[in-house]
Amino acid sequence: MLQFFQIFDSWTFTWIVLPILIFSARICDVSIGTIRIIFVSRGQKAIAPLLGFFEILIWLLAIGKIMQNLTNVMAYFAYAGGFATGNYIGIIIEEKLAVGNVIIRVITKKAADSLVEDLTNKGFGVTCLSAEGNEGPVNVIYSVIKRGDLDTVISAVKRFNPRAFYSIEDVRAVREGIFPLKRALTGKNYLGLHRGRRKGK
Repeated sequence: MLQFFQIFDSWTFTWIVLPILIFSARICDVSIGTIRIIFVSRGQKAIAPLLGFFEILIWLLAIGKIMQNLTNVMAYFAYAGGFATGNYIGIIIEEKLAVGNVIIRVITKKAADSLVEDLTNKGFGVTCLSAEGNEGPVNVIYSVIKRGDLDTVISAVKRFNPRAFYSIEDVRAVREGIFPLKRALTGKNYLGLHRGRRKGK
């Protein structure tokens, strides 16, 4: 038993194992914090507090180890490195989760009938307006979509007009929108239109 506790006082644990543990803990708590902030900005009131609980719990464990090893320079580097890495990983995780809605605006000089028809056939709600740009008449296409469908819509825009200008913004809340809905039926996915109230999803 005495030998077991002596492991925690060894050079290997102090200068290698402990910094690795602090680095890993910071990656976890900063990644969670990054996702939590994004969820807060999108009105996810139920998930954000739960993430905040685990974020601060892990942070307390990491900072506690730092305070117990103030002379360990490697712990400082591990703490800072974990913070930087955690921000990066948190953003990647959020992109993979594809939570929430975005609005995509497309501005093109070409007639937008084919693009509007293509998006409509895929189940997206589309609004098309005629406008005046710096170089003459243009068509402006709006659509509020799920983040998970963003690649599908961008691919459609690029097929329609590779040089079309488009911008993407986060949407906090959506009401009475039209979204594609995949439903499993006899082992196959069918695309239908879902019209209803969606908030911060």
